[in-house]
Amino acid sequence: MPSHFAHMHPLCATNVRRKMETIAIFASGNGTNAEALVHYLTNIDDISVALIATDNPHAGVLQRAERLGVRSLVFQRKEMADVAFAEQLREQYQVTAIVLAGFLGLVPESLLRAFPRRILNIHPGLLPDYGGKGMYGDRVHERVLEEHCKVSGITIHLIDGEYDRGSTLCEVRLAVHPDDTVNTLAERIHRLEHTYYPIVVADYLTRPDLPPLA
Repeated sequence: MPSHFAHMHPLCATNVRRKMETIAIFASGNGTNAEALVHYLTNIDDISVALIATDNPHAGVLQRAERLGVRSLVFQRKEMADVAFAEQLREQYQVTAIVLAGFLGLVPESLLRAFPRRILNIHPGLLPDYGGKGMYGDRVHERVLEEHCKVSGITIHLIDGEYDRGSTLCEVRLAVHPDDTVNTLAERIHRLEHTYYPIVVADYLTRPDLPPLA
């Protein structure tokens, strides 16, 4: 019997060829999800990875980007709220969607307007119970273990103007073991992220009914 199961929501239920989508991956840390995305999406004809962007000049994801041959962009968090930042992504890099992969900042309204229903996020827990401001990484796993939850998982969703909100695209659950620690639970959650996030991103962005950018 499988140890986890996925609930694919109607928003990501088809995969038909459509026009090319060009994504920017946003990450703040080591970038394992970013690397998993690049490896998977490289084989999708209708999607290209334009760049990996980070607000942390010391982030490990920059070394991954160099090794993978993907352009990188380092920016300051305050730049994100400027309309010029969104214009740079759209005009200079031809970005049509943003995929958050361990990005810790709140996406500003200017980017939400520039990329409507085209910014995806992955959360290392089940929403809405284990999300919100300050709930990321090991903090989520600590809460799950403190509350003796029997189930945890990941949530892949579109974003809006609040932390860990927006339409859910996919939820994958796994059993919490009685002897789990933060580290062992995090390791299994990471495996789910690396497996499911690229698939859901590709499926959503190649939907024939996804409206093109205005």
